[in-house]
Amino acid sequence: MEKIIFVLIVYFGRILLSQTPHEDLKYFTIITNMMDSVKNIQSLRFNLKSLERIEKGYVESIIKIKLQINPRKVYLNNSTAKLEVLYNVEKNKKTCLVNPHIFPHFNVSLDPTGKLMRKNQHFTMNQIGFDYVAKAIAMALSKEKNNLTKHLKYMGKVEKNEMICHLFIYENPAFSYEDYSVKENESIESVSQKLFVNEYMVRSRNKLFDEYNYLKKGTILKIPTFYCKKGIFYISEKNMLPISITIFDDIGVFESYDFSNLEINTPIAPKEFEKNYKDYTF
Repeated sequence: MEKIIFVLIVYFGRILLSQTPHEDLKYFTIITNMMDSVKNIQSLRFNLKSLERIEKGYVESIIKIKLQINPRKVYLNNSTAKLEVLYNVEKNKKTCLVNPHIFPHFNVSLDPTGKLMRKNQHFTMNQIGFDYVAKAIAMALSKEKNNLTKHLKYMGKVEKNEMICHLFIYENPAFSYEDYSVKENESIESVSQKLFVNEYMVRSRNKLFDEYNYLKKGTILKIPTFYCKKGIFYISEKNMLPISITIFDDIGVFESYDFSNLEINTPIAPKEFEKNYKDYTF
């Protein structure tokens, strides 16, 4: 993830320097500073309100999350879905402990990148935090080569989630879909990363919600020409983090994430990533 963001920062920076008037550079510097702020996060506590379009409509979630970046440890409590998840790479690199809080009330161990864990959600356990949001912004802007300043507008400072934020709106009316012929040993994930597009948007457009294996060579996928048709994102003036983002496709709102109650780089005790921690019900 960090490697991808670093590559996109370099690419994005070159675009800015080549096509942005000097008086506007300060606004785009906000975005590169935001990416640096995301890279500098070591630990994080926050609440996340998400809205995602999935196979059968929209799903909204309110989630409390604790996150340590390296080694990666995550605890989340999804009060909407009544779900607890614990992911601790020091204990088990390949599975998450999941308490679904439904009968018969027993814990299950699941692959964090597997079909069951990724069902009906846009991001994985490895993307929780600001990684997914920063990557979305970086990938959206990196798809622009000659029209970045035309499609990205700085709207000034506004209040969002009880924070003063820089508001940016990205919009590209040329957004559409084009055919892509799958190559040898390619999956939806690898194709999406290669072409800098939203993976779940590719799944949605092609109705391949549960396909995580290599695709048959020659399969024709409908791929977005740009990462999104429109994006609205807010960057906190205080911590330079993207505390809200809404992504649109040709239909309407595709995904939206709002971060609140942030505690940044405040150490989290190791016991808080253990299943027997006093506040958990594993």
